[in-house]
Amino acid sequence: MELDHVGVASADAAGLAAMFEELFDAPLVHEEEFDGMSVLFLELGGSYFELLEPHEEGAIGRYLDEYGPGIHHVAVRTDSVADALDTAREVGVELIDENPRQGAWGHEVAFLHPKSTGGVLVEFVSH
Repeated sequence: MELDHVGVASADAAGLAAMFEELFDAPLVHEEEFDGMSVLFLELGGSYFELLEPHEEGAIGRYLDEYGPGIHHVAVRTDSVADALDTAREVGVELIDENPRQGAWGHEVAFLHPKSTGGVLVEFVSH
């Protein structure tokens, strides 16, 4: 497994993307509307910044209301999200998603509960 992306909650994903493009020389490589959000991916050294801006009620909007803008989750790339979930179960990690589901960019994803991962919301993702 390897780092895939860091998800960042923002009230202005386009503005943050423009700043990161200049600051890190990280090109915008994908943009979509997904699950009531604008989702922008900037590539940086084989990994990504995923910028999340909510447009309707949902997890990212609640996150911004409670914590403000910032890092929302860390995503780890795996060949099989189902196998990674099985390993998490074996290790005793609490799952948010019992089974893989479709995420942004059409990738298969599943999340682990931060109570079991040191306070970090972890996402498994398979391209």
